[in-house]
Amino acid sequence: MSRRRIGFWYRLAAVICKPPLLVLFKRDWQGMEHIPADGGFITAVNHNSYLDPLSYAHYQYNTGRVPRFLAKAGLFRSGFVGLMMRGTGQIPVYRETTDAATAFRAAVTAIHKGECVAFYPEGTLTRDPELWPMQGKTGAARVALLTKAPVIPVAQWGANDAMPPYAKEKKLRLLPRKTLRVKAGPPVDLSAFYDREPTAEVLRAVTDTIMAAVTEQLAQLRGEPAPAEPYDWRKAVAQERRAAREAAKAERAAAAAPVEAAAATEGVAAPQQARSTQQAQEDEGK
Repeated sequence: MSRRRIGFWYRLAAVICKPPLLVLFKRDWQGMEHIPADGGFITAVNHNSYLDPLSYAHYQYNTGRVPRFLAKAGLFRSGFVGLMMRGTGQIPVYRETTDAATAFRAAVTAIHKGECVAFYPEGTLTRDPELWPMQGKTGAARVALLTKAPVIPVAQWGANDAMPPYAKEKKLRLLPRKTLRVKAGPPVDLSAFYDREPTAEVLRAVTDTIMAAVTEQLAQLRGEPAPAEPYDWRKAVAQERRAAREAAKAERAAAAAPVEAAAATEGVAAPQQARSTQQAQEDEGK
């Protein structure tokens, strides 16, 4: 896909979205020289705000290589948004169905046609408390090994200041004027994995390599060191559930303790009372 073949629908989306982005935000865009001029490639992007897909799309559009996103299938069915998703050639993802693999086949086909396919490897907004990239899913790794296409790590920061993730109210915080920062890095070297069977272990290793490159770019954007290990959401959820079960168990035990103590006291008092009654009866007989 050449830099000039952007197409009507993408240009229409740019006409609608770019003016407010230009007015409302400042921009700090770095690393555009790493976006390939020709041929198919993959971008792996971190995700820390509902707004950052627009930030990244704006950046990528200005390189002349528009991305095809993997997006939830439901977005393709709704009115104008669905029309734009279909018109701009985005790729629907049918999660938890037998069609789930269709998205990866479509991504591979798009790359072979010379297009850019954008992955959010985390699969959702990061749950990391400090908004660092968390452990990624293996979809981008699968497509990378199948196509051997360049994988460009892209980090972004700043959209989260305007629209923090998981805020109670999804409202834009426009003042003071925020800066949308996007940085692309050099292609991730995955050549060591190309001749290996794509086992679960290999896919995990490739994914971790990609996410490490994205995290490195984000550390440069933020100007601070990244965590030694990526946040493992599943592990954190499992630990929270285990802690909740243990707390509930302890609470039940604490609530039961007075009852058990009272029962034990009654158990001791009853034989004593019976002996006292028997002794009184014997004394009367005498």
